Amino acid sequence: MLFLTGTSAFAITTPPPTRTLIARQTTSASTAAAEFITTEYITLPGQTNAHVTIAPHTITIAVPTCIQTLTPDKNGYLPPGTCNALYDYYPSFAAAVVASVAFGVLTVAHITQAAVYKKKFCWVIIMGSLWEFASFTTRSLSTLHQQSVALLLVSQLFVLLAPLWINAFAYMLLARLINFYSPTRSILSIPTPILSVIFVSLDFISFVIQLVGGSWAGPTAPEADQLKGIHIYMGGIGLQQFFIFVFLGLAVKFQFEMKEVDRLGRGRGDQKWKGMLWTLYASFGFITIRIFFRLIEFSAGNTSSNPLPYHEGYFYALEAVPMVFAILCFNVMHPGKVLVGPESELPGVIAMLKPKRAGRKEAGKGYSSLEDGNEVLMKPTVYHLT
Repeated sequence: MLFLTGTSAFAITTPPPTRTLIARQTTSASTAAAEFITTEYITLPGQTNAHVTIAPHTITIAVPTCIQTLTPDKNGYLPPGTCNALYDYYPSFAAAVVASVAFGVLTVAHITQAAVYKKKFCWVIIMGSLWEFASFTTRSLSTLHQQSVALLLVSQLFVLLAPLWINAFAYMLLARLINFYSPTRSILSIPTPILSVIFVSLDFISFVIQLVGGSWAGPTAPEADQLKGIHIYMGGIGLQQFFIFVFLGLAVKFQFEMKEVDRLGRGRGDQKWKGMLWTLYASFGFITIRIFFRLIEFSAGNTSSNPLPYHEGYFYALEAVPMVFAILCFNVMHPGKVLVGPESELPGVIAMLKPKRAGRKEAGKGYSSLEDGNEVLMKPTVYHLT
């Protein structure tokens, strides 16, 4: 503390205040919320020296304190708004089990299909389905132990982040479709390996942002931190949807280019790419439904005018069901049915940059580059070293 007298100045150093806490059993205006007022006394000691005398002073601060007065039921449930209530509704154990079984079946199906069709990159969608399964399995346990913050937080994080795996899989799939069917093996002059790396990297950025936001918005975090976490998560999920729109634009461009390639007779001669592309559109459509649900839920706030956080039916109808169909799309139309052969694998960025080895001759089906005027075309070839 600095004092000025005339032309001189002197400082008084005040020791740290001591605190005495006295809890009063006095309810606040909202008894249903089980909020009590704790009176906190902070004593500032006096100070005496040659220039000034300051008497001791006590500051009284009323601090709202949550004290549980209601007894939880056998599952740990407490009414919304009361102390230690983690859910805004009574969660259904049966619904959580049904959802976990559905995602478990999808996970097993994708593992089986990836093994049958020998598609290594399908581990990405397996992870997405597995995270959904983990989320709803944990949620099933949480409905029976509703006072467990850890179970609820783990369930929330898995369900918030799992769709990003499905996004990444769709990005990788389109890059492989372009590489397999397009004569130029590129879109907008971007080689397919680089295209895949770009969008998977953008998806990872969105993943990190949503992870930070979801972690901060934990059920027991202070209200200010929860609000900040929700804003961060909304920014990440909005970014995710923006990347989806950009990627869908590239998918539409690929679709028009393939129509022209097929019209000129320069394609592979099959139309399987159409079914795979429409499957990709459908999956992104279901993911978009889920994203808009989350954006509306969080942007409208946790008030009585916003029914989404207070009715579990919305969560299952607009979160769980769309993600079941988003994953199921790729079970019904699996990439392994379309991307067949060694050329269906996407080359790595480093391998793409290496110069081609000389001394090869044509011996069957595959791809080689030919010049036709100013346009680079592709025709089927396979190369063997001579």
